[in-house]
Amino acid sequence: MNLLTILLSTASGMESISAWTLIPFGLMLLMIAIGPIVAEHWWEKNVNKLIVSLLLGIPTAIYLAISFGNEGIHAVEHQLIYDYVPFIILLCALFVTTGGIHLSGDIKAKPIINTCFLGIGWVLASIMGTTGAAMLLIRPLLTTNSQRKFTVHTVLFFIAIVANCGGLLTPLGDPPLFLLYLRGASFTWFLTMLPQWAFTGVLLLILYFIIDSYFYKKEDVASLISDSTKVEPIHITGNINFLYLVLIVVSVAFINPAYIEEMGENDAPIWIKLLREIVLISIILLSIYTTRKNVRVANKFSWGPIIEVAVVFLGIFTTMIPAMTYLKENASSLGLSETWQFYYCTGALSAFLDNAPTAVAFHSLAGGLSPEILANFGSNVVAGVPEILLKAISIGAVFFGAMTYIGNGPNFMVKSIAEESGIKMPSFFGYMIKFSLIVLLPIYIIVQILFL
Repeated sequence: MNLLTILLSTASGMESISAWTLIPFGLMLLMIAIGPIVAEHWWEKNVNKLIVSLLLGIPTAIYLAISFGNEGIHAVEHQLIYDYVPFIILLCALFVTTGGIHLSGDIKAKPIINTCFLGIGWVLASIMGTTGAAMLLIRPLLTTNSQRKFTVHTVLFFIAIVANCGGLLTPLGDPPLFLLYLRGASFTWFLTMLPQWAFTGVLLLILYFIIDSYFYKKEDVASLISDSTKVEPIHITGNINFLYLVLIVVSVAFINPAYIEEMGENDAPIWIKLLREIVLISIILLSIYTTRKNVRVANKFSWGPIIEVAVVFLGIFTTMIPAMTYLKENASSLGLSETWQFYYCTGALSAFLDNAPTAVAFHSLAGGLSPEILANFGSNVVAGVPEILLKAISIGAVFFGAMTYIGNGPNFMVKSIAEESGIKMPSFFGYMIKFSLIVLLPIYIIVQILFL
C-alpha cells in the first residue's frame, strides 16, 4: 500500500491533516535554501544539519504517531525504510563509484574540444548522475582551460548542461527522478523524455560553441601559444568503476517488483524488499576495496558530501509525510489545473529549494486533482498521475535546478571548485542576471511551448 494512501485512508475516519503540518517541511527547505547564505560557517557542519533534521523530524514523527496511531507509525517506518534508505544508498553508490574514476590531462582548449567535454558530460549525467558526471569532468575541464583568460562562461554552461539538464533520461540522473521512480514510474519510462532532453542539450551546446568561439578569438596570442604547448593526453584511472556503474544501472533497472514480484509483496521478508539496496551496498564495498587509494586522493574524495545528503534528507523525508498528505487532500482547491502550471511551479520552486522534495510535492498535488480535472489530461497514467503532468514535473524539477546555485547540489560544488582554480564566478544574483534568466529561461519557455 502506498504511503500516502495509508495516511489518507486513516484520515478519512478522523480529522484531516491541518495546514500547519506543512511548517516543519517548509522550515526544512528554508534552512537548505538560506543556511549557506545567512549562516555559512554554522551550516557547513554536518552535525548542525543533523540537529536541524532531528529537531524538525522527531516532532513530526511524534505527531503522526499520536494522531494516526499504528498507521502513522507505519507511515514513518515505510518512508524511512523503503524511500529514504534506497534513496541514500543509490546516491552513495553513484558517489563512491564515480569518486573512484579519475581523469587527468591537459588538451587544447579549442571551442570544439570544450563543446565535446560538455557533450560527454551531458550524456554521462543520465548514467552516473549529475553529481557524478560533474565531479568527474569539472577538474579536467578547468585544467584544459587553465591557459585561457575567458573561462567563466564555460563553467556556467557546464552547470546547466552537465550538472542539471543532462540528467533527465534515467532515475539515476537526478534525485527527483529516482524519487518518482520509487513512486511507480518505470526505469524505461524516463526515456520518453528523450525529445526534451535532446532538444535542450543540443541547443545549449550549439549556443555554447558560438559563445566560446567568440571568446576564443578574444584570447591574446600568448595564452593560445601556452595552451598549445602545455598539452598532456587525457588519462583515465580507476577503470574498474565503469563496470560498477553498469552494475548500478542494471540493478536499478531490473531489481524491482516489475521483474521480481516477491519484492512487492507485503509479507515478503525485508531482505527481499531491499534486495536492490543489498546489491548496491555490495557494489559500494567492491568499489572501495578494488580502487587504488591514490585515485580517490587525486579526486580529493571525502565522505563529507554524502553524509551531508544523508542528514539533510533524513529531515526532508520525515517532515514531508504530513505535507504530502495535505497537498494531496487539498490539490483540487489550490488552483493548479494546467500542464504548464505544474511545469513552471515545479521549476520555480526547484530553482530556490531542493528539487527532489519539490518534485514529490507536485506529484502528490497531481495525484489529488479532482476526476473532472484529471479527465482533461487523457487516459495515460504513470505513477498514479497523468503522464503529461509527470513529464512536466520531471522536466521542471531537473531543468530549473540550473536557475540558481542552490537549485541542485552539484551547482555549488562546481562553483567552489572553479573559484579554487582562480576563476571569479558571478555572485548568487549575478549568476541569475547574467546567465540563467537570459540564457536558460528562454530555452525552458520554448520547451514548454513545443512539448508541454
